[in-house]
Amino acid sequence: MVWLRRTTHYLFIVVVAVNSTLLTINAGDYIFYTDWAWTSFVVFSIAQSTMLVVGAIYYMLFTGVPGTATYYATIMTIYTWVAKGAWFALGYPMDFITVPVWIPSAMLLDLTYWATRRNKHAAIIIGGTLVGLSLPIFNMINLLLVRDPLEMAFKYPRPTLPPYMTPIEPQVGKFYNSPVALGSGAGAVLSVPMAALGAKLNTWTYRWMA
Repeated sequence: MVWLRRTTHYLFIVVVAVNSTLLTINAGDYIFYTDWAWTSFVVFSIAQSTMLVVGAIYYMLFTGVPGTATYYATIMTIYTWVAKGAWFALGYPMDFITVPVWIPSAMLLDLTYWATRRNKHAAIIIGGTLVGLSLPIFNMINLLLVRDPLEMAFKYPRPTLPPYMTPIEPQVGKFYNSPVALGSGAGAVLSVPMAALGAKLNTWTYRWMA
C-alpha cells in the first residue's frame, strides 16, 4: 500500500495548502491583514499561527522528515503571492495585500523536530509554542514595511467588503497597545492543542490507508 500512502500525501499537501491559503483570506479580515492591520492583528495572529501549525505538523509527521513544515509554509506563501499578483492585475497597489510570514515559524517547528531526534511530543509542545510565539513577531515586522495599511484600506476599498467591516482607526489605550505580545501569548497557548490535533489527524490518515 506504499503507492496509496504516497498518492494520499501529495494529494493532501496540495488540497490543504490551497485551503489554508483560502482561509488566510478570511482570517482576521478579508484581504489578509492590510484592511484591518492594527485593529485585528491579535485575531489574525491567533488564526494564522493555529492554521499554520496544524497543517505543518501534519505533514512533518506524515513524512517523518524535518523540513516538511517549511516546505508546507513555502507552498502557502507561493499561493498567497499568486493571489497578490491577481489583485495587482486588477489595478490594486502592491501594498494592498500583505503576504503573511509563515516560513520562519515553520522552520522553528522543523528545527524542534530535528533537535529532539524526531520526538513527536516535543514537536507538539515545544514546536507549537515556538510557532505561536514567533509568528506575530515576524508578521509585525512584515506589516511595518507596508506604507500605510489604513490609507490603503480607505483609498482602495474592496467591492465585496460589507459596510460593517469598514476599516476603523485603532482605539489607542486599549488592548491594541501590545498586539504582538497578546498575539504571541494567545498563539503560544492555542497552537499546542492545534499541533496535537494535526498529529492526531496524521494517525487517522494512516489508519484510513491501512
